[in-house]
Amino acid sequence: MLDTPERAGPNQARAERAIDAPLLARFATIVGDKYAITDPHMQAPYVVEMRDLFQGHTPLVLRPASVTEVAAIVKLANETATAIVPQGGNTGLVGGQTPLHNEIVLSLNRLDRIREVDATSNTITCEAGVTLQRAREAAEAVDRLYPQLLPSEGTCTIGGNLSTNAGGTAALAYGVARSHVLGIEVVLADGRILHDLNKLKKDNTGYDLKNLFIGAEGTLGVITAAVLRLVPRPRAVETAFVGLPSPEAALALLTIASENAGGSITSYELMSREGLEIVLRYTAGCRDPLEAPHPWYVLIELSSQTQSGLRAVLEDILERGIERGLVDDAAVAESLEQTKAFWRIRENFGEAQRHAGGSIKHDISVPVATVPAFLSDAAAAVERAVPGARPLPFGHLGDGNIHYNVNQPPGADKAEFLAHWDAMNAAVYEVVKKYAGSISAEHGIGVIKRHQLPAVKDPVALDLMRSLKGLLDPKGILNPGKVL
Repeated sequence: MLDTPERAGPNQARAERAIDAPLLARFATIVGDKYAITDPHMQAPYVVEMRDLFQGHTPLVLRPASVTEVAAIVKLANETATAIVPQGGNTGLVGGQTPLHNEIVLSLNRLDRIREVDATSNTITCEAGVTLQRAREAAEAVDRLYPQLLPSEGTCTIGGNLSTNAGGTAALAYGVARSHVLGIEVVLADGRILHDLNKLKKDNTGYDLKNLFIGAEGTLGVITAAVLRLVPRPRAVETAFVGLPSPEAALALLTIASENAGGSITSYELMSREGLEIVLRYTAGCRDPLEAPHPWYVLIELSSQTQSGLRAVLEDILERGIERGLVDDAAVAESLEQTKAFWRIRENFGEAQRHAGGSIKHDISVPVATVPAFLSDAAAAVERAVPGARPLPFGHLGDGNIHYNVNQPPGADKAEFLAHWDAMNAAVYEVVKKYAGSISAEHGIGVIKRHQLPAVKDPVALDLMRSLKGLLDPKGILNPGKVL
């Protein structure tokens, strides 16, 4: 694990502030001693992120149970210029939730009430600590769907999803986290509470303030609750695992699917053969979904409110793909168990790579039409940066978001490979820039990409971001050193 993950160094000079015992006691009083954690062993789940990449440290973890307690904590932090790090399920991948400089951790996982489910208005009002899985289950109980879908749904929280503007495998059809929010409740840096929990689809009463805080990674305010939109539950779902010769073929098949299924395409996930083989090697219970290997695969899922006819639509898409030489082979799921087996492969693509040596990961997006060209140019750039390194790309071809992971050359030393972190990032991001893409599609900036942001962000946009930070958090107490 890395104690100082900001490899280019801009955060390393940040001074740590020791917080004296009387002030820590004042913070603890707000939530009660039971929910003020000082024992280092009990703090471990809050200071080490899920990939073991970051090792943080904190004098205190606070676990408030209400927005009133959150407001009191933030108000005291502002008055005493004490830095805090808001945290949800601690599933973030860029270090945004980790206390790297002795900040107090403000864990929101006890704010876990579902305040309302309104099936008529198609809304659900959740507190920040509600897990994504619970939100989806509550929607299902009234025959609705909350359309955010992430592999970490049992652990990640609504507050964290909104703070990072999470994407997921259903973003093609339903959009990213921002798309689901109608209203929001936020504790500001001075302890005031912004009450904007409306359920209105039309509200043109001035600036849309909620979008300031969605995707801000806790640097502008602490999201404590949100009103989220629901959609009707699909009555039919069809899933296929498809073998193809190339990303170009996958893109052409997507065009066929769009022309024939339109809004029924829920997911369209691209995977490489080499990555699939790693999943099969290191993930129990996974088997090769097709009889013969293929260079590339897509997992395509259609869903519809109409109970009949969807299978025929999917089969027609595949037949057209075969006729045009785009599809080599395909398996259409015949049961819920087979559907889950297909998705198990996709969901373990990133996790399995942890067992195959050092991995330098990139969460990028480019225009959908340029994905094949990006993959080709990026592979060449990787080979120039570290000869023999293995690109293992996968992700959401339907919206142009590719997780461009690069594993160490076979037999290489892991530490030596990871020492090329900055050079590899530079090589991949140069290709992203060539295709007018983004270096962060759905994971955020955190600390990993903070020093790279000025090179890819419009300078006027960066200036506005800094101005907003200074206006909303003049003392810099909210997640300092993250994003900016």
